Amino acid sequence: MIYETKGTEKIGELFKGWEESLIWSAMQGVMGKIYVTDREEPLSAMVILGDFCFFAGQPDRELVSFKPDWRSSDFIIMVPQNGEWAEVIEEVYGEKANKVTRYAIKKEGDIFDREKLAAMAANLPEGCELKLIDEALYTGCLKEEWSRDFVSQYETWEEYRRLGLGAVVLKDGEIAAGASSYSSYEGGIEIEIGTREEYRRRGLATACGARLVLECLIRGWYPSWDARNLWSVGLSEKLGYHFSHAYDAYDILGY
Repeated sequence: MIYETKGTEKIGELFKGWEESLIWSAMQGVMGKIYVTDREEPLSAMVILGDFCFFAGQPDRELVSFKPDWRSSDFIIMVPQNGEWAEVIEEVYGEKANKVTRYAIKKEGDIFDREKLAAMAANLPEGCELKLIDEALYTGCLKEEWSRDFVSQYETWEEYRRLGLGAVVLKDGEIAAGASSYSSYEGGIEIEIGTREEYRRRGLATACGARLVLECLIRGWYPSWDARNLWSVGLSEKLGYHFSHAYDAYDILGY
Protein backbone atom coordinates (compact mmCIF):
# COMPACT_ATOMS: atom_id res chain seq x y z
CA MET A 1 0.00 0.00 0.00
CA ILE A 2 1.26 3.48 -0.89
CA TYR A 3 0.52 6.48 1.35
CA GLU A 4 0.94 10.19 0.83
CA THR A 5 2.65 11.82 3.77
CA LYS A 6 4.39 14.99 4.95
CA GLY A 7 8.05 15.65 5.52
CA THR A 8 9.26 14.15 8.80
CA GLU A 9 12.60 13.60 10.49
CA LYS A 10 12.46 9.91 9.51
CA ILE A 11 11.86 10.71 5.85
CA GLY A 12 14.53 13.38 6.00
CA GLU A 13 17.01 10.73 7.09
CA LEU A 14 16.26 8.73 3.93
CA PHE A 15 17.15 11.73 1.75
CA LYS A 16 19.99 12.95 3.97
CA GLY A 17 22.89 14.46 2.05
CA TRP A 18 20.97 14.75 -1.22
CA GLU A 19 21.37 18.39 -2.26
CA GLU A 20 18.33 18.62 -4.50
CA SER A 21 16.06 21.62 -4.12
CA LEU A 22 12.96 19.78 -5.39
CA ILE A 23 13.33 17.34 -2.49
CA TRP A 24 13.69 20.28 -0.10
CA SER A 25 10.49 21.81 -1.53
CA ALA A 26 8.50 18.68 -0.69
CA MET A 27 10.11 18.15 2.70
CA GLN A 28 9.31 21.75 3.65
CA GLY A 29 5.71 21.44 2.47
CA VAL A 30 6.15 24.23 -0.09
CA MET A 31 5.57 22.23 -3.28
CA GLY A 32 5.50 18.59 -4.37
CA LYS A 33 4.27 15.40 -2.72
CA ILE A 34 5.88 12.61 -0.69
CA TYR A 35 4.84 8.93 -0.81
CA VAL A 36 5.85 5.99 1.41
CA THR A 37 4.84 2.38 1.98
CA ASP A 38 4.70 2.82 5.77
CA ARG A 39 3.82 6.10 7.50
CA GLU A 40 5.07 5.09 10.94
CA GLU A 41 8.39 3.47 10.01
CA PRO A 42 9.18 4.54 6.44
CA LEU A 43 12.01 2.55 4.90
CA SER A 44 11.50 3.95 1.39
CA ALA A 45 10.23 7.27 0.09
CA MET A 46 9.35 8.94 -3.19
CA VAL A 47 9.16 12.68 -3.88
CA ILE A 48 7.25 13.92 -6.92
CA LEU A 49 7.37 17.51 -8.08
CA GLY A 50 6.43 18.45 -11.63
CA ASP A 51 8.11 16.10 -14.09
CA PHE A 52 10.59 14.81 -11.51
CA CYS A 53 10.46 11.84 -9.15
CA PHE A 54 13.15 10.97 -6.58
CA PHE A 55 13.55 7.64 -4.76
CA ALA A 56 15.41 7.14 -1.47
CA GLY A 57 15.90 4.50 1.21
CA GLN A 58 15.34 0.80 0.66
CA PRO A 59 14.57 0.02 -3.02
CA ASP A 60 10.89 -0.81 -3.38
CA ARG A 61 9.20 -2.11 -6.55
CA GLU A 62 5.72 -1.08 -5.44
CA LEU A 63 6.82 2.51 -4.93
CA VAL A 64 8.56 2.64 -8.32
CA SER A 65 5.43 1.24 -10.01
CA PHE A 66 3.05 3.67 -8.31
CA LYS A 67 1.45 6.52 -10.28
CA PRO A 68 -0.76 8.94 -8.31
CA ASP A 69 -4.30 9.43 -9.62
CA TRP A 70 -3.79 13.18 -9.89
CA ARG A 71 -0.94 12.80 -12.37
CA SER A 72 -2.21 12.76 -15.97
CA SER A 73 1.06 13.00 -17.89
CA ASP A 74 2.61 9.76 -19.15
CA PHE A 75 6.12 11.27 -18.93
CA ILE A 76 8.29 11.56 -15.84
CA ILE A 77 11.99 11.82 -14.98
CA MET A 78 12.96 9.30 -12.31
CA VAL A 79 16.10 9.90 -10.27
CA PRO A 80 17.40 6.93 -8.24
CA GLN A 81 19.39 7.44 -5.07
CA ASN A 82 21.75 4.64 -6.04
CA GLY A 83 22.34 1.71 -8.40
CA GLU A 84 19.92 -0.57 -6.56
CA TRP A 85 17.05 1.85 -7.17
CA ALA A 86 18.19 2.15 -10.80
CA GLU A 87 17.92 -1.62 -11.22
CA VAL A 88 14.34 -1.59 -9.93
CA ILE A 89 13.39 1.24 -12.31
CA GLU A 90 14.83 -0.72 -15.24
CA GLU A 91 13.04 -3.90 -14.16
CA VAL A 92 9.67 -2.16 -13.80
CA TYR A 93 9.73 -0.02 -16.95
CA GLY A 94 12.00 -1.95 -19.31
CA GLU A 95 12.26 -0.27 -22.71
CA LYS A 96 10.14 2.65 -21.46
CA ALA A 97 13.08 3.69 -19.24
CA ASN A 98 15.58 5.78 -21.19
CA LYS A 99 18.72 6.21 -19.12
CA VAL A 100 20.15 9.74 -19.36
CA THR A 101 22.96 11.70 -17.77
CA ARG A 102 22.14 14.90 -15.91
CA TYR A 103 24.57 17.33 -14.29
CA ALA A 104 24.45 18.69 -10.76
CA ILE A 105 25.68 22.25 -10.21
CA LYS A 106 27.24 23.22 -6.89
CA LYS A 107 25.24 25.20 -4.34
CA GLU A 108 27.84 27.56 -2.97
CA GLY A 109 26.14 30.58 -1.46
CA ASP A 110 26.72 34.05 -2.91
CA ILE A 111 29.57 33.47 -5.37
CA PHE A 112 28.25 35.75 -8.10
CA ASP A 113 29.82 38.81 -9.73
CA ARG A 114 26.95 41.30 -9.76
CA GLU A 115 28.61 43.73 -12.18
CA LYS A 116 29.28 40.94 -14.67
CA LEU A 117 25.71 39.67 -14.39
CA ALA A 118 24.31 43.17 -14.90
CA ALA A 119 26.38 43.56 -18.07
CA MET A 120 25.13 40.21 -19.37
CA ALA A 121 21.51 41.15 -18.65
CA ALA A 122 21.93 44.42 -20.56
CA ASN A 123 23.55 42.79 -23.61
CA LEU A 124 20.49 42.33 -25.80
CA PRO A 125 20.09 42.42 -29.58
CA GLU A 126 18.31 45.40 -31.07
CA GLY A 127 14.54 45.17 -30.77
CA CYS A 128 14.60 42.95 -27.68
CA GLU A 129 13.30 43.87 -24.24
CA LEU A 130 13.98 42.13 -20.93
CA LYS A 131 11.12 42.11 -18.40
CA LEU A 132 10.31 40.40 -15.13
CA ILE A 133 7.32 38.06 -15.37
CA ASP A 134 4.11 39.84 -14.41
CA GLU A 135 0.54 38.53 -14.54
CA ALA A 136 0.19 39.03 -18.29
CA LEU A 137 3.51 37.30 -18.99
CA TYR A 138 2.61 34.48 -16.58
CA THR A 139 -0.47 33.86 -18.73
CA GLY A 140 1.59 34.20 -21.89
CA CYS A 141 4.10 31.57 -20.75
CA LEU A 142 1.27 29.04 -20.33
CA LYS A 143 0.09 29.42 -23.90
CA GLU A 144 2.97 27.54 -25.55
CA GLU A 145 4.53 24.19 -24.74
CA TRP A 146 8.14 25.40 -24.85
CA SER A 147 7.53 28.10 -22.21
CA ARG A 148 4.96 26.41 -19.96
CA ASP A 149 7.47 25.11 -17.42
CA PHE A 150 8.53 28.68 -16.62
CA VAL A 151 5.37 28.92 -14.50
CA SER A 152 3.35 25.68 -14.75
CA GLN A 153 4.12 24.34 -11.26
CA TYR A 154 2.29 27.33 -9.75
CA GLU A 155 -1.48 26.90 -9.94
CA THR A 156 -2.28 30.62 -10.07
CA TRP A 157 -0.60 33.93 -10.75
CA GLU A 158 -0.97 34.79 -7.08
CA GLU A 159 0.97 31.68 -6.09
CA TYR A 160 3.68 32.46 -8.62
CA ARG A 161 3.84 36.09 -7.48
CA ARG A 162 4.30 34.94 -3.87
CA LEU A 163 6.71 32.05 -4.38
CA GLY A 164 8.19 32.37 -7.85
CA LEU A 165 10.28 34.75 -9.93
CA GLY A 166 11.26 35.00 -13.58
CA ALA A 167 12.48 37.11 -16.48
CA VAL A 168 11.72 36.90 -20.19
CA VAL A 169 13.01 38.53 -23.34
CA LEU A 170 10.34 39.97 -25.62
CA LYS A 171 10.88 40.34 -29.35
CA ASP A 172 8.12 42.23 -31.16
CA GLY A 173 5.86 41.53 -28.18
CA GLU A 174 6.49 37.78 -28.33
CA ILE A 175 8.20 35.76 -25.58
CA ALA A 176 11.50 34.73 -27.16
CA ALA A 177 13.40 33.37 -24.13
CA GLY A 178 13.05 33.09 -20.39
CA ALA A 179 14.55 32.08 -17.07
CA SER A 180 12.14 31.40 -14.25
CA SER A 181 11.49 29.35 -11.15
CA TYR A 182 10.52 25.79 -12.02
CA SER A 183 9.85 25.33 -8.31
CA SER A 184 10.37 27.08 -5.00
CA TYR A 185 11.65 26.14 -1.57
CA GLU A 186 12.31 28.10 1.60
CA GLY A 187 15.02 30.59 0.68
CA GLY A 188 15.37 29.78 -2.99
CA ILE A 189 14.15 28.59 -6.36
CA GLU A 190 15.09 25.96 -8.94
CA ILE A 191 15.78 27.60 -12.30
CA GLU A 192 14.11 26.64 -15.58
CA ILE A 193 15.67 28.29 -18.64
CA GLY A 194 15.01 28.14 -22.35
CA THR A 195 14.75 29.93 -25.68
CA ARG A 196 12.22 29.68 -28.46
CA GLU A 197 13.89 27.70 -31.27
CA GLU A 198 14.08 30.49 -33.85
CA TYR A 199 15.76 32.87 -31.37
CA ARG A 200 18.53 30.59 -30.14
CA ARG A 201 22.26 31.45 -30.16
CA ARG A 202 21.66 35.17 -29.71
CA GLY A 203 22.53 35.41 -26.01
CA LEU A 204 18.92 35.71 -24.89
CA ALA A 205 19.05 32.86 -22.36
CA THR A 206 22.23 34.34 -20.91
CA ALA A 207 20.54 37.72 -20.42
CA CYS A 208 17.48 36.13 -18.80
CA GLY A 209 19.57 33.92 -16.53
CA ALA A 210 21.75 36.83 -15.43
CA ARG A 211 18.70 38.98 -14.62
CA LEU A 212 17.04 36.18 -12.68
CA VAL A 213 20.15 35.48 -10.60
CA LEU A 214 20.47 39.19 -9.81
CA GLU A 215 16.82 39.42 -8.77
CA CYS A 216 17.23 36.36 -6.53
CA LEU A 217 20.24 37.95 -4.84
CA ILE A 218 18.24 41.13 -4.20
CA ARG A 219 15.55 39.04 -2.47
CA GLY A 220 18.03 36.92 -0.54
CA TRP A 221 17.02 33.78 -2.45
CA TYR A 222 19.40 31.14 -3.75
CA PRO A 223 19.02 30.43 -7.51
CA SER A 224 19.57 26.66 -7.64
CA TRP A 225 20.58 25.17 -11.00
CA ASP A 226 20.49 21.59 -12.29
CA ALA A 227 21.50 20.88 -15.89
CA ARG A 228 19.92 18.47 -18.36
CA ASN A 229 22.77 18.80 -20.86
CA LEU A 230 26.26 20.21 -21.32
CA TRP A 231 24.91 23.39 -22.92
CA SER A 232 23.13 24.12 -19.65
CA VAL A 233 26.31 23.36 -17.70
CA GLY A 234 28.22 25.83 -19.88
CA LEU A 235 25.62 28.54 -19.41
CA SER A 236 25.60 28.05 -15.64
CA GLU A 237 29.39 28.40 -15.53
CA LYS A 238 29.19 31.56 -17.63
CA LEU A 239 26.89 33.02 -14.99
CA GLY A 240 29.27 32.10 -12.17
CA TYR A 241 28.23 28.63 -11.04
CA HIS A 242 30.56 25.62 -10.74
CA PHE A 243 29.98 22.08 -11.93
CA SER A 244 29.58 19.42 -9.24
CA HIS A 245 29.02 15.97 -10.77
CA ALA A 246 27.14 13.93 -13.35
CA TYR A 247 24.39 11.55 -12.27
CA ASP A 248 22.00 9.03 -13.82
CA ALA A 249 18.30 9.58 -14.34
CA TYR A 250 15.58 7.91 -16.38
CA ASP A 251 13.20 9.55 -18.81
CA ILE A 252 10.06 7.40 -18.57
CA LEU A 253 7.61 7.65 -21.46
CA GLY A 254 4.56 5.53 -20.72
CA TYR A 255 4.49 6.19 -16.96
